[in-house]
Amino acid sequence: MKTVSFIKMEDGSEEDYAFLARHEKTFVQDLPQRIIMALEKLRDSFSGYKIDRLEHSLQTATRAQRDGADIDWIVSALVHDLGDDLAPLNHDSLAAAILKPYVREECVWTVKHHGIFQYKYYADKIGLNPEARQKYKDNPHYDAAVKFCEKWDQKSFDPDYDTLPLEHFYPIIEQVFTRDAWNHL
Repeated sequence: MKTVSFIKMEDGSEEDYAFLARHEKTFVQDLPQRIIMALEKLRDSFSGYKIDRLEHSLQTATRAQRDGADIDWIVSALVHDLGDDLAPLNHDSLAAAILKPYVREECVWTVKHHGIFQYKYYADKIGLNPEARQKYKDNPHYDAAVKFCEKWDQKSFDPDYDTLPLEHFYPIIEQVFTRDAWNHL
Protein backbone atom coordinates (compact mmCIF):
# COMPACT_ATOMS: atom_id res chain seq x y z
CA MET A 1 0.00 0.00 0.00
CA LYS A 2 1.45 3.36 -1.05
CA THR A 3 -1.53 5.49 -0.03
CA VAL A 4 -4.73 5.04 1.90
CA SER A 5 -7.82 3.76 0.10
CA PHE A 6 -10.16 6.57 1.18
CA ILE A 7 -10.95 10.12 0.16
CA LYS A 8 -13.07 10.81 3.26
CA MET A 9 -11.69 9.96 6.70
CA GLU A 10 -14.92 8.25 7.70
CA ASP A 11 -14.37 5.67 4.94
CA GLY A 12 -10.92 4.61 6.14
CA SER A 13 -10.27 1.03 7.19
CA GLU A 14 -8.21 -0.31 10.09
CA GLU A 15 -5.53 -1.18 7.54
CA ASP A 16 -5.54 2.43 6.27
CA TYR A 17 -5.10 3.86 9.75
CA ALA A 18 -2.40 1.32 10.68
CA PHE A 19 -0.57 2.36 7.50
CA LEU A 20 -0.88 6.04 8.43
CA ALA A 21 0.27 5.36 12.00
CA ARG A 22 3.50 3.83 10.66
CA HIS A 23 4.07 6.88 8.46
CA GLU A 24 3.34 9.27 11.30
CA LYS A 25 5.80 7.51 13.59
CA THR A 26 8.59 7.98 11.03
CA PHE A 27 7.54 11.58 10.41
CA VAL A 28 7.59 12.41 14.12
CA GLN A 29 11.01 10.78 14.51
CA ASP A 30 12.35 13.20 11.88
CA LEU A 31 11.16 16.26 13.84
CA PRO A 32 14.62 17.18 15.16
CA GLN A 33 15.92 17.53 11.59
CA ARG A 34 12.96 19.72 10.63
CA ILE A 35 13.56 21.90 13.72
CA ILE A 36 17.21 22.32 12.69
CA MET A 37 16.19 23.20 9.12
CA ALA A 38 13.65 25.75 10.41
CA LEU A 39 16.31 27.30 12.64
CA GLU A 40 18.71 27.53 9.70
CA LYS A 41 16.04 29.40 7.72
CA LEU A 42 16.10 32.12 10.38
CA ARG A 43 19.31 33.33 8.73
CA ASP A 44 17.11 34.93 6.07
CA SER A 45 14.32 36.07 8.37
CA PHE A 46 13.33 39.50 9.69
CA SER A 47 16.24 41.89 9.20
CA GLY A 48 17.41 45.23 10.60
CA TYR A 49 19.18 43.99 13.71
CA LYS A 50 22.97 43.75 13.97
CA ILE A 51 22.64 39.95 13.85
CA ASP A 52 20.23 37.63 12.06
CA ARG A 53 17.40 35.76 13.79
CA LEU A 54 19.35 32.50 13.88
CA GLU A 55 22.26 34.20 15.62
CA HIS A 56 19.80 35.78 18.07
CA SER A 57 18.26 32.38 18.82
CA LEU A 58 21.67 30.77 19.25
CA GLN A 59 22.82 33.62 21.48
CA THR A 60 19.71 33.32 23.66
CA ALA A 61 20.26 29.56 24.04
CA THR A 62 23.97 30.07 24.70
CA ARG A 63 23.19 32.54 27.48
CA ALA A 64 20.67 30.12 28.98
CA GLN A 65 23.18 27.28 28.92
CA ARG A 66 25.96 29.39 30.42
CA ASP A 67 23.55 30.49 33.13
CA GLY A 68 23.07 26.85 34.16
CA ALA A 69 19.60 26.39 32.69
CA ASP A 70 18.30 22.88 32.16
CA ILE A 71 17.66 21.27 28.79
CA ASP A 72 14.00 22.40 28.61
CA TRP A 73 15.04 26.03 29.03
CA ILE A 74 17.94 25.81 26.59
CA VAL A 75 15.79 24.31 23.83
CA SER A 76 13.01 26.79 24.60
CA ALA A 77 15.50 29.64 24.29
CA LEU A 78 16.75 28.20 21.02
CA VAL A 79 13.33 27.93 19.35
CA HIS A 80 11.56 30.88 21.04
CA ASP A 81 11.50 32.93 17.81
CA LEU A 82 10.97 30.07 15.40
CA GLY A 83 7.57 31.51 14.47
CA ASP A 84 8.99 34.80 13.18
CA ASP A 85 8.64 33.88 9.51
CA LEU A 86 5.14 32.42 9.46
CA ALA A 87 3.53 34.29 12.35
CA PRO A 88 5.34 37.61 12.79
CA LEU A 89 2.54 39.11 14.89
CA ASN A 90 2.18 36.09 17.17
CA HIS A 91 5.48 34.30 16.70
CA ASP A 92 5.65 33.50 20.39
CA SER A 93 2.42 31.47 20.29
CA LEU A 94 3.63 29.44 17.32
CA ALA A 95 6.95 28.64 19.00
CA ALA A 96 5.11 27.65 22.20
CA ALA A 97 2.86 25.29 20.24
CA ILE A 98 5.93 23.54 18.81
CA LEU A 99 7.40 23.12 22.29
CA LYS A 100 4.22 22.16 24.16
CA PRO A 101 4.34 18.36 23.72
CA TYR A 102 8.01 18.19 24.73
CA VAL A 103 8.87 20.60 27.56
CA ARG A 104 7.30 21.56 30.86
CA GLU A 105 4.53 24.14 31.10
CA GLU A 106 6.71 26.83 32.71
CA CYS A 107 8.86 26.95 29.56
CA VAL A 108 5.89 26.80 27.19
CA TRP A 109 4.08 29.60 29.02
CA THR A 110 7.19 31.77 29.03
CA VAL A 111 7.82 31.32 25.31
CA LYS A 112 4.13 31.93 24.56
CA HIS A 113 4.19 35.24 26.43
CA HIS A 114 7.75 36.45 25.90
CA GLY A 115 6.61 38.98 23.29
CA ILE A 116 4.62 41.02 25.79
CA PHE A 117 7.31 40.59 28.45
CA GLN A 118 9.84 42.10 26.02
CA TYR A 119 7.76 45.30 25.94
CA LYS A 120 9.59 46.23 29.14
CA TYR A 121 12.63 47.08 27.04
CA TYR A 122 11.18 49.04 24.13
CA ALA A 123 7.41 49.62 24.20
CA ASP A 124 7.71 53.18 25.50
CA LYS A 125 9.70 54.03 22.35
CA ILE A 126 6.84 52.97 20.05
CA GLY A 127 3.84 54.25 22.00
CA LEU A 128 2.96 51.02 23.81
CA ASN A 129 2.82 50.17 27.49
CA PRO A 130 6.14 48.79 28.77
CA GLU A 131 4.31 47.35 31.77
CA ALA A 132 1.71 45.42 29.75
CA ARG A 133 3.05 42.20 31.23
CA GLN A 134 1.64 43.22 34.61
CA LYS A 135 -1.67 41.64 33.59
CA TYR A 136 0.08 38.30 34.21
CA LYS A 137 1.64 39.24 37.56
CA ASP A 138 -0.36 36.58 39.42
CA ASN A 139 0.62 33.77 37.07
CA PRO A 140 2.98 31.24 38.68
CA HIS A 141 5.32 31.51 35.66
CA TYR A 142 5.57 35.32 35.69
CA ASP A 143 9.01 35.43 37.33
CA ALA A 144 10.35 32.81 34.92
CA ALA A 145 9.25 34.94 31.96
CA VAL A 146 10.85 38.05 33.50
CA LYS A 147 14.12 36.13 33.94
CA PHE A 148 13.98 34.65 30.42
CA CYS A 149 13.62 38.07 28.85
CA GLU A 150 15.95 39.99 31.14
CA LYS A 151 18.87 37.57 31.29
CA TRP A 152 18.72 35.77 27.95
CA ASP A 153 16.42 37.20 25.26
CA GLN A 154 16.55 41.01 25.33
CA LYS A 155 20.34 41.16 25.50
CA SER A 156 20.98 38.64 22.70
CA PHE A 157 21.53 41.00 19.78
CA ASP A 158 25.29 41.39 20.26
CA PRO A 159 27.47 40.71 17.20
CA ASP A 160 30.53 40.38 19.47
CA TYR A 161 29.09 37.79 21.86
CA ASP A 162 30.84 34.40 21.87
CA THR A 163 27.81 32.47 20.64
CA LEU A 164 27.81 28.68 20.40
CA PRO A 165 27.13 27.31 16.89
CA LEU A 166 23.93 25.51 15.95
CA GLU A 167 25.81 22.21 15.76
CA HIS A 168 26.52 22.47 19.48
CA PHE A 169 22.78 22.22 20.13
CA TYR A 170 22.07 19.23 17.84
CA PRO A 171 22.23 16.65 20.67
CA ILE A 172 19.74 18.47 22.87
CA ILE A 173 17.41 19.19 19.95
CA GLU A 174 17.47 15.46 19.25
CA GLN A 175 16.96 14.60 22.91
CA VAL A 176 14.00 16.92 23.48
CA PHE A 177 12.16 16.45 20.21
CA THR A 178 12.36 12.64 20.33
CA ARG A 179 10.92 12.44 23.84
CA ASP A 180 7.63 10.68 24.29
CA ALA A 181 5.25 13.55 23.69
CA TRP A 182 3.18 14.76 26.62
CA ASN A 183 5.12 12.68 29.18
CA HIS A 184 6.60 15.77 30.83
CA LEU A 185 3.40 16.63 32.66
